[in-house]
Amino acid sequence: MKEALLYKKLEDKKVQCQACAHYCVITSGQKGICRVKENKNGRLYSSVYGKAVAANIDPIEKKPLFHFLPGTYTYSIATVGCNFRCANCQNWQISQTNQGGQNISPKKIVQEALENHCPSISYTYTEPTIFLEYALETMKLAKEKGLKNIWVTNGFMSPQALKLITPYLDAANVDLKSFEESFYQKYCAGRLKPVLENLKALKKKNIWLEITTLIITGLTDRKEMLKKIAQFVKKELGSETPWHISRFFPEVSWKMQNLPATPLETLEKVEQIGKKTGLRYVYKGNI
Repeated sequence: MKEALLYKKLEDKKVQCQACAHYCVITSGQKGICRVKENKNGRLYSSVYGKAVAANIDPIEKKPLFHFLPGTYTYSIATVGCNFRCANCQNWQISQTNQGGQNISPKKIVQEALENHCPSISYTYTEPTIFLEYALETMKLAKEKGLKNIWVTNGFMSPQALKLITPYLDAANVDLKSFEESFYQKYCAGRLKPVLENLKALKKKNIWLEITTLIITGLTDRKEMLKKIAQFVKKELGSETPWHISRFFPEVSWKMQNLPATPLETLEKVEQIGKKTGLRYVYKGNI
C-alpha cells in the first residue's frame, strides 16, 4: 500500500480521488471504480504500488507506435485494475480485477530495461492512470537513466495527473474508441469529452502522439462517426498524427463474443476515410 498522490479529504472520512476524470468520492473502507484505490480511515491508498501483473519486452510497434523509436523493443509493465469497463477489452482478465501481481520495484524495472537494451519503458496493457504512483516513480528513474517513457492509455486521466506525468512522458498511444458520447457511456463506463481534452493537451505539450480506434461492426464502423474522428485528428492534433485502425476479434473480448470479427474490407474503407480527410499516416492493425 502507498498513499495516493492525488486526492482530496472530505467530511466524515470520505475522500475524492483526483487521478482520473471519474473523480470518485470514496467512503472509508471502500474502493474507487478502478478497484485499486482504497479509502482507509480517511486516507486514499494505492493497493498496486510495486505490484506488476505483467512485465514483458515487446516490439514498440505492438503498442502500437510506428513513428517513435521504430524497430526497437520496449520494456512493458502493468498492474491489475482499470477505470473503464470496456465490453470489448482484450486484457479483461487483468484489467477487471484487483487481484494479482508480483513485487517489482521501480528501480528493478529500470534496471531490467537497461539490461535488456530497451530504450524505453511502456506503461500499458491496463490503464496506467490507475497505477499513477508506481508509474510516476518509475518514469522519474527512467528519465535519469536516459530511457524514454510511453503511456498506452484510454486518455481519461485528470488534468492534475497529466500535469504530474508530462515532464517525464515522451510518447503516448491513446485509444479514441468512438466519437459518440453514448458509446463511451454504454460500452466503456466513461465519457468522451475528457479524452478529447487530454488529446489536445498532450499535443500542446509536444508529447509524441498516436491514436488507435478499434473498428467494431455495428458500433464503431459508421462512416459519419469515423469522419468526425479523422477530422478531429487533423484539426486538433495535426495531419502527421498516425491513426491506427484496429480489427476487432470477438473471441478475445470481455463481453462481445456474439459480434463478428471486423471484415478486412471495412478497415480498407476506414483507411480511405482517413486519407481523404487529409491524414498522412493511417495504419490497419490486427490483420
